[in-house]
Amino acid sequence: MLFSVFMLALRSVRRNLLRSFLTILGIVIGVSAVITMVTLGNGATRAIEEKITSLGINMLIVSPGQRIGGGGGGGVPQFIEADAEAIAAQIGGVAAVAPQGQARATVVANGRNWATTVSGSTVDLFDIGNWELASGRVFAPDEQLSGAAVCVLGETVRRELFGGTPGTTGLGEQLRIKQFSCNVIGILMPKGQGGMGDQDDTVIVPLHTLQRRVTGSHRVSFLVVSMAEGADSRPLKASLGQLMRERRHLSEGDDDNFNIFDTQQLAETLSSTMGVLTSLLGAVAAVSLLVGGIGIMNIMLVSVTERTREIGLRLAVGALEGEVLLQFLIEAVVLSALGGVVGVVIATVASWALASAMAVPYSFDPAINLLSLLFSAAIGVMFGYFPARRAARMDPIEALRHE
Repeated sequence: MLFSVFMLALRSVRRNLLRSFLTILGIVIGVSAVITMVTLGNGATRAIEEKITSLGINMLIVSPGQRIGGGGGGGVPQFIEADAEAIAAQIGGVAAVAPQGQARATVVANGRNWATTVSGSTVDLFDIGNWELASGRVFAPDEQLSGAAVCVLGETVRRELFGGTPGTTGLGEQLRIKQFSCNVIGILMPKGQGGMGDQDDTVIVPLHTLQRRVTGSHRVSFLVVSMAEGADSRPLKASLGQLMRERRHLSEGDDDNFNIFDTQQLAETLSSTMGVLTSLLGAVAAVSLLVGGIGIMNIMLVSVTERTREIGLRLAVGALEGEVLLQFLIEAVVLSALGGVVGVVIATVASWALASAMAVPYSFDPAINLLSLLFSAAIGVMFGYFPARRAARMDPIEALRHE
């Protein structure tokens, strides 16, 4: 009995293909909009997380000044190498500390020049900052202590000075930074854009090399702290802040003249914000599903009116009210479910294309696809029930008299 009712419903849908298509169009648009918005939102969240992860994992950046990014202007004292040693020795949960100095300089090699950021640090910076080598090596501890004339290039600097395939040229060449030349011993893997600009536009030298040959000062710009695996950042930041206040001779009433930037908390905050925005966009798009449901209800009411004599004839020859109710209910569910399937297909193609155009990862989410499909079927049940009940409760005699 259920099969025959289902076939009757399908026959009614096929009888008016254009009307059926226009009826499911609202469901198609609603389902595809919800899935596309959520998929792109998830992709954007992943892209943000990857960018922040590329800065370094479980990393704290201590900079002078009260703003993120710091800066030693306005009389704010910078750090010294001993501050990094004190953090490593006195703060629990710290895996490594890398003091980092920076200076803007024009570098010259291969008959070309390029204005870039020259960073000086210890070898720990490569592990803390999640840097990987495309070729060559990083500087050795003895090169760090002696201030050797060696350097490691970011991909942007390598490309601008030497060109060619990434990681294949520039190694072993001489690079002039201001008044001294250094030997290129390593090429870094590309990391792309980050929250602080192009991460690959950098030249990294030993800290003592930067201090003696570029800045002429023992001050450092940042302290990059790597937390141990599983360490809680909140008490660690509190201990770090207290130690910095002591070393910078701040009294109890003085404000901090340094800033501690937590990349992990930034990632969590941005991911949470993107999650809220994604949910909001999905909810707005879901409104079109309700509009599609109203369209189904409208067409089903029209269909009941058009087929009044057919309904009366079926009831007159012995069809039960439940069978007539089920027929029209299945017809509504078939329309909405078909719209859901078409919407999922369109959303998959649209999400992939838009993710490529927006340069965000495409992340297929089975849960939102299945939920949208089930919700579209539920729309058919909700909005198809009233027209189906109206058809089932018709008086057969009055229905047969209908013109």
